[in-house]
Amino acid sequence: MTTPLWCLVIVALLPYVLSTAGGYFKMRQFGTMDNKHPRIQAAKLEVVGARMLAAQQNAWEALGFFTAAVAVLHLANPEVARSSTAANLSLVFLATRVLHPILYLANLDIARSSVFLVGLGCGIWLLSLA
Repeated sequence: MTTPLWCLVIVALLPYVLSTAGGYFKMRQFGTMDNKHPRIQAAKLEVVGARMLAAQQNAWEALGFFTAAVAVLHLANPEVARSSTAANLSLVFLATRVLHPILYLANLDIARSSVFLVGLGCGIWLLSLA
């Protein structure tokens, strides 16, 4: 399996990790998790819990984009998908996706947006390699 595909597997797991962390913030704020209406409860999260929810939502959005970039690259140009350039771009994208929720929780908006843009650039570059 190529490095971009391995990175895709990890990026696909990140929203679930963030969801688990979001459960902690639900417990902290509400004392319980509402499994009958989890989205209604999540919408009521405040401060850091709300930022965790936003980070999770952004992780889902980034997953779709990265999945498309990796799939298009592998389908259109399988040789380049195995290149060090594709591997490095995928690893940088992965690093930005790990940093993004950390910066979100720390409320460092400019750094978070900068990291997001670096990741977006990596995805666009991967698409251009296709």
